[in-house]
Order: sequence, then structure tokens, then C-alpha cells
Amino acid sequence: ADLHIGWERLLSQRGVHVPSQTPKIKNALIKLIKVAKPTQVTFLGDIKDAITRVAMEEWKDIPEFFEDIQKLVPDLQVVLGNHDGNLEPLLPEKVKIVPPSGTSFGDVGLFHGHAWPAPELLECRSLITGHVHPTVAIRDPMGLRMTKQVLLKAPCNGTQLAKTLRKYLGTKNSNLTGVPEEAEVNVMQLFIMPSFNQFLGGRPINEKRKGKKKDEAYIGPILRSGCVNMDEAEVYLLDGTFLGTVNQLKPLS
Repeated sequence: ADLHIGWERLLSQRGVHVPSQTPKIKNALIKLIKVAKPTQVTFLGDIKDAITRVAMEEWKDIPEFFEDIQKLVPDLQVVLGNHDGNLEPLLPEKVKIVPPSGTSFGDVGLFHGHAWPAPELLECRSLITGHVHPTVAIRDPMGLRMTKQVLLKAPCNGTQLAKTLRKYLGTKNSNLTGVPEEAEVNVMQLFIMPSFNQFLGGRPINEKRKGKKKDEAYIGPILRSGCVNMDEAEVYLLDGTFLGTVNQLKPLS
């Protein structure tokens, strides 16, 4: 999730010139592919960094990135994120493009996170999303503050999510046949992936957010719906270290 290829452009505009980090991102993914040997790879959105247009760096880096990955795993699909406007011309022909509402793989639903998941994903037991770029803030004994990327595993009330999605679709479309009945809703948990681009920052989940209600402190409709219990979300570092739940972490200002 969240490669944000071409992000260096923003630094260049501010006078900080950084060489392209895309080769490092690509090599990290290739290393994982060689270990896991997947038959399919799904990208959970925000392949690009520029939101609506295509930056010069993206014209060069994105096609090369996917061509090299496709040599190892021919079956690739991209769930569109909010930064992926005009992405299609940059992708090899055989890369499948999935709308932001996502897709499913067995009992797992996959979507980016800036939009509601497709109703049929509620029949999955687990949902996986990106978009948030979760990190945790840590202060060492010397008082120095640092942030670390984390993976979140949060309880999700599937029944409440179905009701909320039904209400949302009711304001958009009178046809609600796509929303499963309560007996068919299986969602129990939501996994929030860190950005695969480790050079990106993110707002720490244990940082105090003044003047905001809990549900408003997070981005994305599903996190703001009240259906996901972020306080009880389990927090894991990228090496698998369990840090506790969000409400057990010491808040930092």
C-alpha cells in the first residue's frame, strides 16, 4: 500500500534535491517476492504521489517499476487510491485495475481506504486497507523523539458497518440490494497497512489531537464511522514486535 512513487518532486520544489528512491522501494518488494513466492500481488492504492496529474518522474519510474515486478509475478492488480488519477496510461497492459471500493481474495477484503468498501466486501471476515500511513511516536531516555511505521489490527463491528454503509448508499442510490443482510455480514477485524514507502511520514496514532473527537482524528470514511474500535487496535512494528493496543500507548504531545 501507498508507494507514492515520485514523492521526491515535492522536496525538489522546496529546494531539497533527493535522488529517486523508487529503486530502493522496488528492490524491497522484489526481496519479499523472492521469499514469499506469491502467485499474485495486489497494490492497495496511491501508486503515484501527484493526485490528479502525472508528474515527469512518474512517467519514467512507474512503468519501469511494474515491468520489473511483472517479470517475477505476472498477475498484478492495483486498487486505485486518491492519488491515482490518470494512472492507467502508466501501467503495463496486463495489470488489472480495481476501483477504490476494492476487491476480495478468499475471506479477505482489500480496499484503499479513502472511499467506502464495496458492499460485497462485508461478507469477508477481514478487511485490509492503506491510506492512513500509521506510525507511532517514541521518545528515548534522552528525550529525543522518533517515529516508527506500524501495522494496526483493529476490531470492526460488521453489523454496524453494514448499517452505516446502507445509510450512506441510501443518500446516493435508492438501490441497496448490494448491501448484504445482517446474517451475511462477517467482518470482524480491520488491518491497516503502513505505507510501503518507508521514506514517507505519517501522523502518530499516539499523538494528542487537540479539538478533535476520536472518530474525527483519523482519515477515511470507515475509520470515522465509529465502526472500528481504534482504541483497542493492536499495534505492531514492521519486525512483528507487539507494542500493545493504541489505548495502552503513552500519548505524546
